[in-house]
Amino acid sequence: MYYVIETQKSFNQASTDLEAAVIHHGFGVLHIHDLGSTLRSKGIAFDEECKIFEVCNPGQAAKVLATDMRLNMALPCRISVFTEKGTTKIGLIKPGQMLAGLSKDAALTQVAKEVEETTIQMVDEAK
Repeated sequence: MYYVIETQKSFNQASTDLEAAVIHHGFGVLHIHDLGSTLRSKGIAFDEECKIFEVCNPGQAAKVLATDMRLNMALPCRISVFTEKGTTKIGLIKPGQMLAGLSKDAALTQVAKEVEETTIQMVDEAK
């Protein structure tokens, strides 16, 4: 269900490299949520770092929405860079498995497979 890798890179370098990999693979970065900073700004003691990248390929998103408009709630894809006990990690929830729980449509299965392969390539490239 999850694809998570460890990297020797710093949190900041992994974040920069992920953003470059997303663009390299024809996706766009819609937004980056800095969850660690947000929690700390609310007075919560949170020692880890976590950035959630909302990424999208408009062509693939249009195919998903043409299949079932309700699936807008599963978009955009999210890839996270985070630390866990001093180790930087990059990961995602696999789109194929996630969307399989929402629809059995064969066309959607193919799109999800393509998106999953590409997002995993992004993570591996940022490693």
